Amino acid sequence: MKRIVVIGGGTGNFAVLRGLKKYSVELTAIVSMADDGGSTGILRDELGVLPPGDVRQCLVALSNSSRLMRSLMNYRFEQGGLEGHSFGNLLLSALEKVTGSFEKAVEEAGRILFIEGKVIPVTTHQVRLKMILNDRRVLESEREIYLSQEIDRGYKSIYLEPIPEVNPHVLDAIRRADLIVLGPGGLHTSIIPNLLVEGVSEALHQAKAKKIFVVNLMNRKGQTTGFKTSQYLKEVVQYLGGDLFDYILMNRELPPEELIALYSAEGDLVENDMDDPRLVFADLLGRPAETLGKKDLLKRNLIRHDSRKLAQELMKIVDSL
Repeated sequence: MKRIVVIGGGTGNFAVLRGLKKYSVELTAIVSMADDGGSTGILRDELGVLPPGDVRQCLVALSNSSRLMRSLMNYRFEQGGLEGHSFGNLLLSALEKVTGSFEKAVEEAGRILFIEGKVIPVTTHQVRLKMILNDRRVLESEREIYLSQEIDRGYKSIYLEPIPEVNPHVLDAIRRADLIVLGPGGLHTSIIPNLLVEGVSEALHQAKAKKIFVVNLMNRKGQTTGFKTSQYLKEVVQYLGGDLFDYILMNRELPPEELIALYSAEGDLVENDMDDPRLVFADLLGRPAETLGKKDLLKRNLIRHDSRKLAQELMKIVDSL
């Protein structure tokens, strides 16, 4: 059975994992621990727990439990003292307190959800993601970076504080992998934070696995405004310490003009500017989410990767190994 490691965080990881779990492969999700926004940020600050949000999404993506159970994990309270918190975040935080370990909490949640694969935090240490802009101002958290509209003017550095130790299970998963998938996801908030953990980039250099970079569908205004394929690759390669990719997967399908117009306030479509034999083009767009409530129908859900199409393209590569 082929071993696939997916590195990232947030909705990008969710899309890849949700599609791949339907195939006969051994899946491992390596998840960033830099998240500190919304419910996750409050739980981190008030309870001293590790961030559960991105891990929760990966667990739900890999879950073989009932639709009700998956909906329960993502249920977000809308009023009272728990307003804004998702049930899954609360469950993971409670499990961490009960077991004394975030890793054990993730394992137990995985059993409850009958997940297909493993979810591994990239580090088990408390860290904060920070960025120094060209004007020397410091963005003090992942949330500030995510909300910034000035990153595309240039930044001096992005780093984790304090410098965390890598989770040894991460190194083992990378070493044993047949295929490693990086992306899609927030460039500065989901992908790069994993590469900032000491030991991860070195392990990727040493890994014998084929490596694929999945390019984002859309740019984020004020952060990756006007970015093309080469700029995404350049940023990632900078933190990898070299271009390790065997494949670069990119969408070639155009969304309807009305969706592009709806999204225009947040960003633009990523276009290709590379003539590279590693490029793999495919129709990767999913349909807009139809089951979300009005409060949850965010623009980012309108133009998104189709998990089934993504998995089909990734499995073509796996089958060729």
